[in-house]
Amino acid sequence: MRIFFVSLGCDKNLVDTEMMLGQLSLAGHSITDDESNADAVVVNTCSFIHDAKKESIDTLLEMGKLRTEGKIKALVCCGCLAQRYENEIKELIPEVDAVVGTMAIDEIVSAVEKAAAGEKCSFVKPLESPLVYGKKRMVTTGGHYAYLKIAEGCGKFCTYCAIPKMRGKYKSVPMESLLKEARELAEFGVKELILVAQETTIYGTDLYGEKKLPELLRKLSEIEDISYIRILYCYPEEINDELIAEIRDNKKICHYLDMPIQSGSDNVLKRMGRKTDVKSIEILVKKLREEIPDIALRTTLISGFPGEKRRDFIETCEFVNKMKFDRLGVFTYSKEEDTVAAKMNGQLPEFVKKYRKDKLMKLQQAVSFAKAKEEVGRKLIVMVEGKMPDEDVYVCRTYKDAPNVDGYLFLETRQELMTGDLAKVVVTDAKEYDLTGVLESEFTE
Repeated sequence: MRIFFVSLGCDKNLVDTEMMLGQLSLAGHSITDDESNADAVVVNTCSFIHDAKKESIDTLLEMGKLRTEGKIKALVCCGCLAQRYENEIKELIPEVDAVVGTMAIDEIVSAVEKAAAGEKCSFVKPLESPLVYGKKRMVTTGGHYAYLKIAEGCGKFCTYCAIPKMRGKYKSVPMESLLKEARELAEFGVKELILVAQETTIYGTDLYGEKKLPELLRKLSEIEDISYIRILYCYPEEINDELIAEIRDNKKICHYLDMPIQSGSDNVLKRMGRKTDVKSIEILVKKLREEIPDIALRTTLISGFPGEKRRDFIETCEFVNKMKFDRLGVFTYSKEEDTVAAKMNGQLPEFVKKYRKDKLMKLQQAVSFAKAKEEVGRKLIVMVEGKMPDEDVYVCRTYKDAPNVDGYLFLETRQELMTGDLAKVVVTDAKEYDLTGVLESEFTE
């Protein structure tokens, strides 16, 4: 069959998509990028926040029209929405033929084939089921970089988050399997590995009784064809001296760290159920910058959390101005059912959440612009992502830029470059979030 696949949500969900694509391909099915040419449609859904849930439902309804009109044989719903709302999907979206939960992605071939044969079916396993890993992947990121999901689920139980109800408790992928997967990705042409999980810093604690992320990084760096390793989703309270030293001393690890902090107010952090405070974060940031002077620090904040008072918001604004993170994103608080925060007093109206988000982003814009200006004149190695149509300009990423969340460097040259190439550039100009540069060999004062 020809299968059209829609992948929604985070990069961790994308890894699941790539494993399902790999299994379908091995079973003899072909993948199409045109839904009008498909025999079946698979939607890998997200249900992390309200907007993601709405996008997933809207996509299912849109694809459901193809099913109702007889243009496709089957519609399959996978992912977080499927895991959490199996019965509701069956009842309210009858166009869906098969439901596949987060712990059953290895059943995707059976689900598609049964659905196409006219059988309504469901593959939703308990969250305590064994973790699915090590499946052959079909890389969808262009081939020069790929995500390596090192763990599934989370045991932090932040009061606003429903992930444990959709992904279960924290489960590390065995190191041997990750190394094998990384070697296969390198053979495919991947140069940059991006390590992801709900939290990467505690990798291995459930399997080996201690944090094994530094060891995993060392072993991954021994893979010859891997040029860069980037780490996302590090909880600040779990970052220790061993991890800092590994990032500092291992030449393949990008001097880039993503640390979701969520607030600059101790009162709000406590209500969120976070296991840290503002002073500890400040001490950690100072240490990271002392140990790794050129490190790029990225974080995310939530605006308008229940009970966030004006003074809490002011504290967060002051925190943003003081910390001067290289990269920062803000999400408005999303009230998720079956979470502690959803039942808290002090729920704020949407316009307050949005106002505070916009204010924080405006503050960060000034920080980002100042930091971008500091890059002018510096020599950097960049990875080519592609070329602007009809222009001698290539879109590139520096070590400070993770795909799809950070900025770009626009490289002006008539030299022919390929996606995935590494190039030495001199930064010539800066905008709020993006840089402009030329090849070092073509640079003239």
